[in-house]
Amino acid sequence: MSALFQIPVPPGVTKATAKQQMLKQLVCSDAPEQALRYQGFRSIAGVDEVGRGALFGPVVAAAVILPEKTGVLARMGLKDSKQLTREDRERLDRKIRTMALAVAIAEVDAATIDRVNIYQASRMAMLMAVQQLGIAPDHLIIDAMRIDHPCPQTKLYYGDALCLSIAAASVVAKVYRDGLLREFDTVYPQYGLASHKGYGTPEHRRALVAHGPCELHRHTFAPVAAVCTKDVPKDNIEPRELFPADDNTPLQEETWA
Repeated sequence: MSALFQIPVPPGVTKATAKQQMLKQLVCSDAPEQALRYQGFRSIAGVDEVGRGALFGPVVAAAVILPEKTGVLARMGLKDSKQLTREDRERLDRKIRTMALAVAIAEVDAATIDRVNIYQASRMAMLMAVQQLGIAPDHLIIDAMRIDHPCPQTKLYYGDALCLSIAAASVVAKVYRDGLLREFDTVYPQYGLASHKGYGTPEHRRALVAHGPCELHRHTFAPVAAVCTKDVPKDNIEPRELFPADDNTPLQEETWA
């Protein structure tokens, strides 16, 4: 099954660049929602998370139920939040919140991520977001994941680049988390969080070496554990290389803005 989602990498091109080029060619539309409505579903929630690959702060998930007519969002260029500038994300976030039937956001903090691992923490955040929706969904479309919810679910790979509802959740979650990290930057200015949003950039790694991690870093992630004086069981450490293709890991510098 994994071969179906293997990204061809031309000679001389990095895997991240090849993935970014592939994502730009995908068309984000309401086709998945239309197919589900044809089957009788009406309250369809798109669900996505951001911050899975970061070294600092919470993982954030959003759930969004859009109305049946979403043409305005398509015309505004709604797609995978990583392919949008900060200005476009914030403009779309305002429009999504205005027209959505229901929007909910949930976060799981770094301490819990360290305790249960990032995969389970992402699922927890998604479940919490769905449970907080003001309208009970009758179907969930989730970006490459399933959660412990009784509602019928569609697991859609590259969902934030293909499905407007998931893209909307991606944008809402990213705008929220980016704002949160800018607030954390005023408390922990030594790490430069406002620029990289907690991801493992060279700037952030240098700051970790110079200042050590704080209580909001994910101490079980290998780059943090490497400079951490806190006693962390080795079998608890999350190797960073396990998440190179994390769909919410920024691929370009502008996505950290």
